[in-house]
Amino acid sequence: MKIRKESYGEILDHLVKKPWQGEEYVAFPDGDYPLGKEELYTFHDLYEVQEFCHEMATDVDRYDYLAIRSAYRAMAEGMNDKSLMMERNGIVDVALMVAMRYQRLETEQITNEQNPTVMNIKNFEYLRDQVKYTGFGEGLENSLKAAIEKGQPEFKLQHQTQYGNDKVSAELHFSKSKQSDMYFFNSYRLAVEKEGRAENMEQSFYINKGSNITLKEAYNLMEGRSVNKDLTTKEGQVYNAWIQMDFKQTDNNGNYRLKQYHQNYGYDLEAALSKHPIKELGHGEYKGNLLESLKKGNRQSATFQLDGTERKHYIEANPQFKTINIYDSTMQRLDSRQSKKETQSQSEGQSTAQDNKKQGQAPVEDDGPEIPKAATKKRKRQSQSA
Repeated sequence: MKIRKESYGEILDHLVKKPWQGEEYVAFPDGDYPLGKEELYTFHDLYEVQEFCHEMATDVDRYDYLAIRSAYRAMAEGMNDKSLMMERNGIVDVALMVAMRYQRLETEQITNEQNPTVMNIKNFEYLRDQVKYTGFGEGLENSLKAAIEKGQPEFKLQHQTQYGNDKVSAELHFSKSKQSDMYFFNSYRLAVEKEGRAENMEQSFYINKGSNITLKEAYNLMEGRSVNKDLTTKEGQVYNAWIQMDFKQTDNNGNYRLKQYHQNYGYDLEAALSKHPIKELGHGEYKGNLLESLKKGNRQSATFQLDGTERKHYIEANPQFKTINIYDSTMQRLDSRQSKKETQSQSEGQSTAQDNKKQGQAPVEDDGPEIPKAATKKRKRQSQSA
């Protein structure tokens, strides 16, 4: 896996996030040319990545794969120690760095498992990354390290942030294993204080490997919106579902239950969006960003093209009714009649454009930035690469 030196930091950060999304392997074209982030395909398990590499192989192209954790650890070591960086003429060979790292580990005489100090450091680094990519950033790093060094059976960390006028406070819960000195990030308790309300809304979110609900996703759920996640069954099977809080039901701990709209429920976000004259859907990159933001539960701004004019609306996913919710610029929800009128305007506009074309008239052109067409690649069973 060869990459450009100037892309090193971006790709390292990209790979570090993947295990928290349940991705463990990265596949790539095995050639002498440097690869970009978009040419790295990530997978949940070994069978998937091996099958992908086999099916993508041709007489000319060959694909290979690496364990993501091994790749980003080798890259992180290379950033700290330049002698470990396998770089030539501005191109870094990550696969070679991984192979060299394995060789170094094999020659070490002292195993990390027998060294409590090393285990303590590794536990801290693991928790630090877990906290960071669950959405709490790097501000808790010093407090986390100090708490681990005290060696108490359990500890809590506090975090505050703000979304709009809403004040959000989180209490992160950690506990020590009964079998070892390892600490685990178990859950966090979120409290949302809304302006003008006497009582805060609170909810606990539990940490699950590969499917953590991030801080912003948790806030979006508490706002009543839906979030799309890859979840794992008790048997370890991964499935996709939209989740939403059920404010009518609570569990034994006083938490609101989460409703799930499984992938077989039939909600197609892209199809729901296509029923409306949304400008961003006409550009590949903007469309991808819009879909990703909505899947995180955000209320996202979008440009509606109506009667030759553009209007800024806000939209959010609504999997329960297999549609989207639309709000105007003052955050007032538009009713279904208005939505239907917008869709009708879109159809009439398309009909007019077709008539103009037949009559030799030039259609009105989009004044947005020109988006270059992406080269088509043969892709099968790949996960998100970005």
